[in-house]
Amino acid sequence: MPHSGAVTRALAVLTLLALLTVVVEATDDPHPLLAVALGVTYAAHALLALPWLARQPVPRRYWLAAGHVCLQLPLGVLLFGATGAGVGATLLLLVLVSQSVLLLPLPAAALVTAAIPLVHLGMSWADFARNGLGALGAAVFTAVVTALLQREQRARGELAEANERLRGYAAQAEELATTRERNRLARDIHDGLGHHLTVVQMQVQAARAVLPTDPGRADEVLAKAQHQASEALAEVRRSVATLREPRTTPPLRTALEALVAEVSAAGVPATLEVVGSERPLPAEAEESLFRSAQEGLTNVRKHAGAASARVTLTYGADGAVRLAVRDDGRGLPARRRGEDPGAFGLLGLRERAARAGGQLSVASVPGGGTELLVEVPG
Repeated sequence: MPHSGAVTRALAVLTLLALLTVVVEATDDPHPLLAVALGVTYAAHALLALPWLARQPVPRRYWLAAGHVCLQLPLGVLLFGATGAGVGATLLLLVLVSQSVLLLPLPAAALVTAAIPLVHLGMSWADFARNGLGALGAAVFTAVVTALLQREQRARGELAEANERLRGYAAQAEELATTRERNRLARDIHDGLGHHLTVVQMQVQAARAVLPTDPGRADEVLAKAQHQASEALAEVRRSVATLREPRTTPPLRTALEALVAEVSAAGVPATLEVVGSERPLPAEAEESLFRSAQEGLTNVRKHAGAASARVTLTYGADGAVRLAVRDDGRGLPARRRGEDPGAFGLLGLRERAARAGGQLSVASVPGGGTELLVEVPG
């Protein structure tokens, strides 16, 4: 299993302490040079093998680690039995247990742990039982502690990765929220301010047309344009206020009646028909229906060349609410039906309807008028 540099450094320190113990014990051994040579060889191999083996891919690491254990285990037994460095040799073998837990699968590490008491095989049965049990206890304790440290470090790594993913998700969520808010503001500007400015433009054009022959009529039309400009300014203020606090709107029927009256005053007679029993709707559904009527009537004035328009709001018994805007004009060109990416008004209406759980369609026959239909649950 992968492990951190901290574990490698800790085992290196333990290996050097065990080697120091071997050197101290060798002073009382009849063959001190043999004990020191075996201890240095064992310690050097342990220090160099662990970081190198840890970098090897699985399963190659398992095979190399098995070879490492097969070399170190007999060397440790030889150090324990042929010299007087019993304590130092036992400590070095415990380092091998830790390395086995880090480098080998759990069953193989358990076999290495169980093999540690075999260094006492040359003793009497009583001494073997006493010393072997102590060595086994130390080996099991070392294996358990190493496994717990390894699990804790793995958990830390997984937690760090999870935190990194959460930071990435948070950044994506923030970007998505920013994009949605940007699109919402774009729709509000187009549907609200764009509508009023369209009316103002048409009224100013009408005033200029009659100004030379009928100044009184021109003044009346300009007064309506001024009123529409005030409405446009109020719409901007409402959009800004929405950024700070929830927006308050009149009931849907009232808002549609005002919209129809405004269109009629601009020169295109329009009517409103409400079918079915009126009922409260979610704010998002009401906004989608109102903006659809607003955009539909704006398109009637700008593009349809219509003599009249009709808005029908239907509260269906099936749990859906439908709003249709129909005119008797020349119909919309194909590029105005939503296929053209530049048709931002219809695109914004589709987005609003989708956010409310509904859908929008535009049916137009050249020379026969246009119908814009939006349906939302409510």
